[in-house]
Amino acid sequence: MKGLLIINEYLNAKKYSEHTEWLMQAAQEAGICMDLMTNAECLVELGFHGEDRILNKQYDFVLFWDKDINLALHLEMCGLRVFNCAKAIANCDDKSKTHLILQHNGVRMPKTILAPMTYPNIGYTNDEFLTEIIETLHFPLVVKECFGSFGAQVYLAHEEEELKQILRTIGAKPMLFQEFIEYSAGKDVRLQVVGDEVVASMYRYSVNGDFRANISNGGHMRCYEPSEEEKALAISCCRLLELSFAGVDLLFGEDGEPIVCEVNSNAHFRNIYECTKVNTATKIIEFIIKTIS
Repeated sequence: MKGLLIINEYLNAKKYSEHTEWLMQAAQEAGICMDLMTNAECLVELGFHGEDRILNKQYDFVLFWDKDINLALHLEMCGLRVFNCAKAIANCDDKSKTHLILQHNGVRMPKTILAPMTYPNIGYTNDEFLTEIIETLHFPLVVKECFGSFGAQVYLAHEEEELKQILRTIGAKPMLFQEFIEYSAGKDVRLQVVGDEVVASMYRYSVNGDFRANISNGGHMRCYEPSEEEKALAISCCRLLELSFAGVDLLFGEDGEPIVCEVNSNAHFRNIYECTKVNTATKIIEFIIKTIS
């Protein structure tokens, strides 16, 4: 069996490269010959005659550890089996699309309002729509850029001027507004899903007053045993978003019912390994082998 691992050419920090190493190692241990290419080494070539040069190497699958959605789609259209598929990555990369799909399938999530689209050369020439957002969601409320990772593009607004400043800071980039789940402030749960199984989970919590629980923002972690309801919810989200594997972040509702915060198609697994000693890379490779065998 031969596979291809696609990563991003321009993400070179250790937190990215070590995941590449783990995935390559897991493939090797499973007896898979897996090549490694960046998206810059695997250009989408259109309008040419003859077989795509990637197909000439006769890969059985592509493990797509990137968000270059058009490249993933191109490889699929060439007949390759891609994990995660292009549609699944797109469903998660844009948080507004994630919440649209979940909302229309009855999944519980924070009340969410999508910002009206504008254009980069225009921006928001008026912010009158914020009045409805404030009246509906109330302060404090969460503002998220639709494209972002590690909680870095997530903000908490406590009053109107602060909200307007956040809007000016984000500019014309797509964003959404959400109710603040106060009961879950500074704490959440990450469930790592592979196939139809929750393979690992951890409880994340902030000790520095940050409303976000992300480890990259200084949060702490400990092992967590999810309920059957939480497991079922995480697996259901992955099915709805057409994901083969993902990290599903859940908030705690005041009534104890889990609330979906985010779903990450290329969730980093170093922290959850350190917490649980479960190697997600191995689980992903095992899943791919089982799926295509």
